[in-house]
Amino acid sequence: MNLDDFIRRLQEIHAQNVWIELAALVACVGIAWAVCRWFGRDQPKDSIWFGERTFDGLLFPLLALFLTDMARRFLFDVQPGLVLRIAVSVFLSLAAIRLFARVLRAVFPSSGMVRLIERTVSWLAWIAAVLWIVGLLPAVLAELEDITLAFGKTHVSLRTILEGTLSAGVVLVISLWIATTIEKRILSTAVTDLSMRKVASNALRAILLLIGLLFALSAVGVDLTALSVLGGALGVGLGFGLQKLAANYVSGFVILLERAIRIGDNVRVDGFEGRVTDIKTRYTLVRAGNGRESIVPNESLITSRVENLSLADLKFNITTSIVVGYKSDVAQVQSILCAAATVQPRVLGEPVPVAYLTQFAPDGLEFTLNFWVADPAKGRDNVRSAINIAILEGLRAAKIDIPSPQRVLRIESLAGGEASALPAPL
Repeated sequence: MNLDDFIRRLQEIHAQNVWIELAALVACVGIAWAVCRWFGRDQPKDSIWFGERTFDGLLFPLLALFLTDMARRFLFDVQPGLVLRIAVSVFLSLAAIRLFARVLRAVFPSSGMVRLIERTVSWLAWIAAVLWIVGLLPAVLAELEDITLAFGKTHVSLRTILEGTLSAGVVLVISLWIATTIEKRILSTAVTDLSMRKVASNALRAILLLIGLLFALSAVGVDLTALSVLGGALGVGLGFGLQKLAANYVSGFVILLERAIRIGDNVRVDGFEGRVTDIKTRYTLVRAGNGRESIVPNESLITSRVENLSLADLKFNITTSIVVGYKSDVAQVQSILCAAATVQPRVLGEPVPVAYLTQFAPDGLEFTLNFWVADPAKGRDNVRSAINIAILEGLRAAKIDIPSPQRVLRIESLAGGEASALPAPL
C-alpha cells in the first residue's frame, strides 16, 4: 500500500466501520490480556514471556498481534480495516522492542549499554511502524536500495546492510535467549558446581552466538566459504598480535575446568588478597574485604604462584601481635590472649585460638595470637580490632606491663666536643 491508497482508505472510513474495528481490537486485546493473566500468575518477575506485570513481557504483544491480524483478515472483505492495520503495526513494533529489551536485561542485568540499545531499537521500530502505516515504507526501501556502498570490487546497497544488521541482531538476541533459558532451567539444576556451570554456560553461549551469526550472514546472502580467508587471517593474528588475548581466554577455560580456583575461594595474587567473585573468559575478579576489586588476567593465575587460602576448607587464619614486659607471666599472657579471641562470636572454636611467644623483642616479650574465622568476606580488621581491645582490657586488669619503645638519642657537638647520650622515648 502506498500513500495514495492510504488516503483513499481514509476517505472510505465511516463511523460505523470504525466502531466495528475498535470493538474487534478491544476484544483481541482483552483475550491476549486474559491469557497472559492466567498463565503468568506464578511466573518470576524476570520472565521474558510475562515480565514484571501481565502485559510487560513478550507474550502479550505477540498474542495481540496474532489475534488482531486474524481479525483484520476476517474483516478485510467487508470493510477497509485501517484501524486494525494500525494496531497490527503497533503490536509488531512493540513485540520487537520487548524482545530486545527483555532478553538483554536478562542476559546483561547490570550493563549500561542495554538502555541505549533499547532506545535505539524503540526509535527504529516506531519509525518503521509509522512509515508502514502511511504507506511510505516501500518507497523508503526502494531509495535505500538505490544507495550503494563500494567495498573494493563489491557494491552493497544500504538496504542490504540494514537488513543484514537487523537479521543479525534478531538472531543473536534469540541465541542469547536460548542460552539464558538453558542456563536457568537445565544447568542450574543439572550442574551443582558453580565453576562447571560457569564454563558450561560460557561455552554454550559462545557456540549459539557463532551459529546464530552464521545463520544471519547466510540469510543476507553472504558466501560463508569466503570466511575461510578470514579464519586464516584470524589464526595468524592470534598467533602474533593477539597471543596474550588468546592465552587469557584459554587460561579462563582451563581454570574453570580444573577447578583449582573456584568462585568463592579466598586467594592471594601478587600480594593482593581477597575472594574470587567471578571468573570471566579473559580475567578473574578478586574482591578484597575493604571493597577494592582487582582484575587479574587468567594467564597470571596459570603461570604465576597463587595462594588459595580456602582450597581445603573455609577456615581463614588471622593473627595479631603484642609486646609485654619481660617480668610478665607467660602462661597468664597466653591465657588472656586466647580468652580475648574465644569470646568473639565470629572466631571458630575448632581449631581453638592459640598464642605463642614468638620473639624476644628489644622492649619485651612478643606474643602472636592465631585465630580462625569462616567468613572473611565480612571483614578482618573489625574482628582483629575487637580482639585487640579485649586483649588491652585484659592485660590492664591483670596489671601486666605493656612497655613503650625506649631509644637512646646521641647528640654530638659541631665543635668536636664530647658526645652526650640522653634517653628519649619514641
